Amino acid sequence: MLFVEVTGYAVRSAVITLRRRGTPMTFVLFPMVHVGTPAFYAEVRRRLDSCDMVVAEGVTGRSRQAGMLTMAYRFAPRRARSGLVLQNDVPLPTEGIPVVEPDMAAAELMRGIHRSLNWQYPSLLLLAPLLGLWFALRGPAAFLDEDLVVEDFPTSRRAEARANSELRHALLDERDARLVDALSQIHDERHHEPIRVAVVYGAAHMPAVVRGLLSRYEYRPRDSEWLTVCVPH
Repeated sequence: MLFVEVTGYAVRSAVITLRRRGTPMTFVLFPMVHVGTPAFYAEVRRRLDSCDMVVAEGVTGRSRQAGMLTMAYRFAPRRARSGLVLQNDVPLPTEGIPVVEPDMAAAELMRGIHRSLNWQYPSLLLLAPLLGLWFALRGPAAFLDEDLVVEDFPTSRRAEARANSELRHALLDERDARLVDALSQIHDERHHEPIRVAVVYGAAHMPAVVRGLLSRYEYRPRDSEWLTVCVPH
């Protein structure tokens, strides 16, 4: 199952609907990327207005080290001709729609990364701004790389290497567990209601969501639709 698709002409994100036989509640997955076109984020925002609850990614608190790490993508919109904006520039709907944020605190996240990488940690913080400058110079063309592709049960050697990396472990595993636990709690409390629960999280977290809801409650993908994140020019 593809969550983000990269082709020679566009980057697309799949909006995926999960349903479970015998109960009316629906989960709608919105695999996100940190940088995209305003049109992409506006369309996500429009669709969220039809949902009854939003479970959103959002590392809380502040950390100087976390700020350095996010420079890897925060520089991208600074190229005027790129047509790109940061995901954070398009706020989630809040009026009338409850938003649940089960994510980690920034300081806690960075401590986990530090423990996982050990002596490589300073190098990561130094390289992140350089990567951000490269991304800004290349613009949307930087998206055209198979490393952006996110799929369930990856088969390529490169995907397997990414899945086993220490950095990926530090960035995803604990946050994935908290996310799936939060979705499980929502199911336990409200599965008898005909509500739509939007999951607005980075695409890399979505394989864990699908596997978790399938193994715990037998939610399965029933519908999907592609949204264009950006088109290179």
